[in-house]
Amino acid sequence: MSTHKDDTTVFTTPDKFPHGQRFAPLANETVNGTGPARIALVTGAGQGIGRAIALRLAHDGFGAAVCDVPTNRPRLQEVAQEIKTRTGRRCLEVYADVSKEEEVREMVDRVVDELGGLDVMVANAGIAILEPFVESKTSTWEKTFAINVHGVMHCYKYAARAMIRQGRGGRLIGACSIAGKRGDPNSAAYCASKFAVRGLSQSAAIELAPYGINVNCYAPGAIHTEFLDKVDEKYTKEEGKERGSYIKKRAEAIPLGRVGKAEDVSGVVSWLAGPDSKFVTGQSITVDGGTLFD
Repeated sequence: MSTHKDDTTVFTTPDKFPHGQRFAPLANETVNGTGPARIALVTGAGQGIGRAIALRLAHDGFGAAVCDVPTNRPRLQEVAQEIKTRTGRRCLEVYADVSKEEEVREMVDRVVDELGGLDVMVANAGIAILEPFVESKTSTWEKTFAINVHGVMHCYKYAARAMIRQGRGGRLIGACSIAGKRGDPNSAAYCASKFAVRGLSQSAAIELAPYGINVNCYAPGAIHTEFLDKVDEKYTKEEGKERGSYIKKRAEAIPLGRVGKAEDVSGVVSWLAGPDSKFVTGQSITVDGGTLFD
């Protein structure tokens, strides 16, 4: 990559392919691969949105690899078994802490070696620690960024290396949030981390475009998962209100009249992983029932 001779702010990528293209595109009906050999890896797949994404991509025809931390082994095993039972496809379980670069490298290498390649990386693993900003601790910020930002970066980096070696393009899909598009109270570290994921994904989208690798994010609003139940428990206990009232209040503020389901998000990821989104990159797709408009 070099700067344009007349404008040093414009980067060019000279190559024998047009516009710096460095991959061999497949036929239109199999852009980035839609055949039986396509492989998808989903992190944080043991529960919630990650689980729904893994199941959906397996139903879409992907060979599946599911990842979570070792402490979540029983749940990840359930997800893998459900994929095998419901789709008849092989599902590889891998265990890694995405905040640790070497573990992510080993995870990607294992998926490529055992399943024969990698076409879609869904960097879904993440955490949210709620605390007032003036009481926030450096340790909270460090842990949040280690998983939510460094973890996505590690997944993108090693998946992209594998995809570049394969030479057939691919998809990197990261977990953002509407908290990556606006600030929320008691969520400074989380919001900052999700804003970072958007910037990371946009930069990666530009750099990896010549290799046929699309980079996008999904940005959910209030989705009914165990995490939302825990938030409901926290706030209703503090306010002395009935359990479920926080979620009900959130639903009333959403134009579509309900909080989301994990399947609402997995459907968007399915589209981002599929051939119909081949001209979409660098985007963060909001999935929030109309709560926030970009």
